Amino acid sequence: MVYLWVDANVVLRFLTGDPPEMAAQALELMSRAEKGEIGLRVSHLVVAEIVWVLSSFYRYAKSQIAETLISFLSADGIYPENPALLIQALQDMAEKNVDFADAYLAALARAQEESICSFDNDFEKKLNVGWVTPPGDG
Repeated sequence: MVYLWVDANVVLRFLTGDPPEMAAQALELMSRAEKGEIGLRVSHLVVAEIVWVLSSFYRYAKSQIAETLISFLSADGIYPENPALLIQALQDMAEKNVDFADAYLAALARAQEESICSFDNDFEKKLNVGWVTPPGDG
C-alpha cells in the first residue's frame, strides 16, 4: 500500500467542504483511503494546525473540534501518529477547556510518567499531570 502524509489544508477542505472544488478532491482522496487503496498518515503537528484553523477561522467550539477530529482520526485508511495520545488530547481539550497543545503535551508527559515545566498551573489543576515551575530567584 502507498502511504501519504496528508497536509492540514487537505483535511480542512474535507471537514469543512470549503471551497467546494477542493473539498470534492479531498473527498475523493478520503474515499480512496477508506477503500484501502492508499493510507493517509496524519502528524500531530497537522492535527494542531487543524485545531487552530477550525477554532480561529471557522469558529468551531472545542467540543465540535474534538468530536469531528476523533471521528476523522478513527476512520478507515487514516493512520495518525500516536493515535491514543491525539484522541486523549482532543478529549481533554474539549472536556477541560484547555489549548490542544497543552492537552497533547500533558498526554505525552503522562504516557512517559514524566512532569511538565511550565508557568501554567493548568497542567496540574486541569490536566492531572506532574507540574513544576522554572527555577528562579523570584
